[in-house]
Amino acid sequence: MRLLRLFGFVLLLALAPLFSARAELSGNLIIAGNGPELTMIEALARAFEKANPRAYVDVLWDDHSKPVDMLKAGEAHLAVTGAEEAGLAASQIAWDGIGILVHLSNFTKEVTKQQVADIFSGKVKEWAELGGPETKILLIDRPKNQNIRDAFESQLGIGGKIPDSAKVIGKDDKVVKTVVGTLPPLSAVAYISLSQALSVVSGGVAVRLLPVDKVEPEVPTVKDGRYPLRRPILLLSKKEGTPLIDAFRQFALSSAGQQIIAETYIPFDRK
Repeated sequence: MRLLRLFGFVLLLALAPLFSARAELSGNLIIAGNGPELTMIEALARAFEKANPRAYVDVLWDDHSKPVDMLKAGEAHLAVTGAEEAGLAASQIAWDGIGILVHLSNFTKEVTKQQVADIFSGKVKEWAELGGPETKILLIDRPKNQNIRDAFESQLGIGGKIPDSAKVIGKDDKVVKTVVGTLPPLSAVAYISLSQALSVVSGGVAVRLLPVDKVEPEVPTVKDGRYPLRRPILLLSKKEGTPLIDAFRQFALSSAGQQIIAETYIPFDRK
């Protein structure tokens, strides 16, 4: 009997760190963002709460917000971004391709990455210059504070060069509707989150994605880097961190978290 009590005591000592770690996963976690990742982040948040009943995750999302500034000001614990920030800890959890979207009837076959830069900087003004229809190009841009615009401009080297005449639209679904509804329908071009673009193309919406540098915009080509326009999806936090912040990061990178991410984005392979 004495031996059993001693064994039980030793077992409790061994398990104490696990119980303690579990107890630390309580409290409130605030995640801020402004881009197309909302559905993914909300799904991760709800699954994380289910796995950790004492943890509560608030998702603050606004097209016009500045998540990194909110993080620095202490208004959020995590910011969803597409670029690292000096002085902050960054963890990549997914990839997103940037698709070049045109109307289905636009018969331009493909573009190079340089041609995409020339289109959106206003150097190429008509589709005929690219082997397409005899019509002017109507540019659809994204709000300046959104991660997708920052990544797009940075990768193409066109920061500050997109003409003011470009039509600025925030939501991906509104971008698609504008490309479909623009007259003449051949003219509009937009850049858009590939997850949303592939969904509407497969759903029969009258749009198509242009190959870039002879590479089709698809999940495998984005994941292995063959498709040249892609952006990382990052979780940023202050470097000191907390057990709750660390646990959410680990959950997002776990097999369960990556399965959730794969429903809308491209999982991140840490190998």
